[in-house]
Amino acid sequence: MAENNDNKRLLFGKIPVISAIGAVVGIIGGYIYYAKVGCSSGSCAITSNPWLSMLWGAAMGYLVFDIFAGKKKKKQEE
Repeated sequence: MAENNDNKRLLFGKIPVISAIGAVVGIIGGYIYYAKVGCSSGSCAITSNPWLSMLWGAAMGYLVFDIFAGKKKKKQEE
């Protein structure tokens, strides 16, 4: 029975839903950062390209939201 509850919190059976939401939020944040701050000269490796900004945003969003998923999981184990 516990396995069914764990599967509900996973996306495609592998990724925690909260982490996937974090990645989406990061993608949006990365694009906003590119559009508002960005690098106009093209010499900045990350902020001069919208795809790289969104990729880094997704990675940061995933990692930040995954921290919260880990804390919730530890409380359930205790």
